[in-house]
This record gives sequence, structure tokens and C-alpha cells, in this order.
Amino acid sequence: MSTSFASASTWLITPPRAGRFDSALRARPDVVLLDLEDSVRAESKDAAREAALAYLTARDQDGGVLTGLRINSPGTVYGLKDLTAIADSSLCDAVVLVPMVESARDIDLVSQALDAKQRRLSLWALIETPRAILRLDAVLATPRLQGVVFGAADYAAATGCRTNTKALLWARSALAAGAAAAGIPAIDSPYFELDNTDGLRVDAENAQTLGYAGKGAVHPDQLPVIREAFRPNDAEVAAAHAIVAAADEAGGDMTRADGHMVGPPLVAAARALLARTAKTARPSAPQKAADE
Repeated sequence: MSTSFASASTWLITPPRAGRFDSALRARPDVVLLDLEDSVRAESKDAAREAALAYLTARDQDGGVLTGLRINSPGTVYGLKDLTAIADSSLCDAVVLVPMVESARDIDLVSQALDAKQRRLSLWALIETPRAILRLDAVLATPRLQGVVFGAADYAAATGCRTNTKALLWARSALAAGAAAAGIPAIDSPYFELDNTDGLRVDAENAQTLGYAGKGAVHPDQLPVIREAFRPNDAEVAAAHAIVAAADEAGGDMTRADGHMVGPPLVAAARALLARTAKTARPSAPQKAADE
């Protein structure tokens, strides 16, 4: 895979219908996932699975955009068919997002089904139920897990809460903190109000503040707002440069920068921010992706 998850802040989830994948790629997100779960009716799942795998295995995987699938839950017949089809395919260097993960065993089972051919598949867990949040320590300790995604809609449906910032704060915070402790990235849930750009911006900024590495999108038009929310602004970059310069001059001792005391944790955070900035240089404007 040519793109690092450390700089993958935009995840576009799209139905596996004709033309939609090419359209998604033209929008230049960091990750494109073909959705075999919620986007596909039961009677269409076999055809959708076949089409998605054919597309993913035929395309050049070195185009700078990570690609993959959101499969159906392994606890369903459709999920079992997804795993069997992937295992029998030549798919490699791809993301596999596993929904409804509630235990380490869920990831272990998927790993056992897909890892026999050593094709460098990146397994991610979709955390979207109260039970999953309460079992985070065990889920996040799974060695094969490479990242987590928060599913706000299903979590809200399961708890009866709303999908606003206040209602989801505890679950989002717990997942971000748990992922950080496990040393893996967390991606926030998509924002589903397609015409509410201001709401998307606030929601993405809240996710970045909580420590999420990126955010899902359900339409290409959401990508620029998300990308901007997760890119350090000029003031943050300037402050980070000042902290690093002051620390280097002080030889690692406690020092001052812009009127603030600076110690090792702040220096480490500043260096990490500058590293992220180097990996998220502003891209050229992508070709407009049609909503087909």
C-alpha cells in the first residue's frame, strides 16, 4: 500500500454500483471502501460481492488511494459468503472493515479465514454497539487489528441516544483513547446530513480534537471539509516549530516557547504534528466526482 494510515484522514464509503467506484477514486480520498453491507439489498448481495471483488482485484493498487471492502457481519450468512469469496480471490493490499465487532474473537475468526495466503489484508473493526465499547480492551488487544472505525448510527440506534456531539461524547472519547493506548488509528463515523456543511465541519473538528486520525464520508463533496478539519492550521504549525526550536536550543531541558513552559510531552506532540503536516501536503484540486 502506497499511502500510510498515519496520514489517511478521509475515508469514502460507496456502494459497489457501476461507476461509483471510479467516481470515488477521482475524488482522491485517502481510502475508498466498497460497501457490501448497508448499501446493498439482500437479493443483490451476491452480485455486488462479485462485482466489487472483480473491480478491486483488476485495478492497480499502487495509485495512491487505499481501497477495500466493508463486508457484512461475519455472524450472518452474507458475511460468511464475503469471507469465503475474499479467501478464494486474489485480493491483496486492501482494507477489510469488519462490522458489528463485539469481541476479540470476531477479529480472530476473520483473520483465520483470510490470512492463509499472506496477502497483506488490513483488518479494521467497526465499533458500533454498547457491548463493543464495554469490551474495548479485549477487542483492541487483538494482534491482527490495524485500526478501528466508530459507527455512530448503529450505536445511537442500540442505545436510544441521539447522534449529536453531546450524546456520543463518551463512546467517541472511549474509542479514541482506547485506540491510542493500543497504538492504532481510530476513524470517526460519517456525518449523514449531506447539505449541512457547517455541521460537518464542526463534527469533524470535534473528532480531530478527541484524537481521531480521520473521518468517514458518504459523499465526495464532504471530503474537502474533512481534509481541512484534520490538517493542522498555520498557527498550529508555527507554534509547533517554535516549540521544537526552543527544545532543541535547550538541549532537551524544560524551556519556554511563546510564553509557555515546554517539556517533553509538548515537544513530542509538536514533532508529531509536524510529521503529520509533512504527510498531508495540500493536494491539487481533484476532478469533480459525479453523484451517480
